[in-house]
Amino acid sequence: MPCRRSPTRRGLRARLAAAWTAPAGVLLATALALGWTTPAAARDGANEVDVELVLAVDISYSMDPEEQALQRQGYIDALRSPEVIDAIRKGVNGKIAVTYVEWAGINTQEVVADWMVIDGKESAAEFTAQLAAKPIRRLYRTSISGALDFAVPLFDKNDYHGLKQVIDVSGDGSNNQGRPVTAARDDALAKGITINGLPILLNRPNGGFPEVENLDEYYRDCVIGGPGSFMIPIRERAHFVEAIRTKILLEVALAPPPAWPVRVIPASAVGGEVLRTQGAEQKTACMFGERQWQQRWGN
Repeated sequence: MPCRRSPTRRGLRARLAAAWTAPAGVLLATALALGWTTPAAARDGANEVDVELVLAVDISYSMDPEEQALQRQGYIDALRSPEVIDAIRKGVNGKIAVTYVEWAGINTQEVVADWMVIDGKESAAEFTAQLAAKPIRRLYRTSISGALDFAVPLFDKNDYHGLKQVIDVSGDGSNNQGRPVTAARDDALAKGITINGLPILLNRPNGGFPEVENLDEYYRDCVIGGPGSFMIPIRERAHFVEAIRTKILLEVALAPPPAWPVRVIPASAVGGEVLRTQGAEQKTACMFGERQWQQRWGN
């Protein structure tokens, strides 16, 4: 039976979020008070993890089969990489809980690999073997809000208690089905969940269907949010694997992010940039996808 979350655990996550925005001295004092000095100090139960991570991956028809294969393999390679394994082991609890979800339209979400603890090479290999064995599908429409609404209850259904709860959304288009993405985002943030993004910006034909001009800005303004939230745009196919690995490294690390509001961190290894955003002025029309679909198809 899933564990019921206690107010104490929610309070711990809230204190962690507050600590991320504090000066270094306050952060150190908080770490000492909460027993973050060594991984062993925090291991007070089998269900304690550093991060509960939902990997929510777009499989809509706007992505061609080669891109989908690159995306899937990118997650497999990233989770198996020595850098990610080392980062996980250096965490407070030395382990994370992960589930992998694929999504497209409002009613098309599937858990490809259910919740599992990754604490080393063997568990990472076991989890990623499930991804490698699953056929790749392509489905219609793009409902980021549906993906978020599907992902949020997954945290309450698992047996883990994480210092962070993160939904990691990757996709190549704006929301065009379901409720407004900002409403789904805000509901997730109200529960203390952080949403990170991997917007995929590859130049390719889209059948004449207009798409939001700057998908990275759309993700910044309309999709991601919460303490430590960030996104990594992918602009070339060759950058898939490194971008995904960099993103997961940032998600499993318990180190505080740089100062707010907005900082651009060069990431030459992924050929792009890591954009951290909080408090940024919204400039993007977050209903763009819905309006374009309505104008073209009438539904």
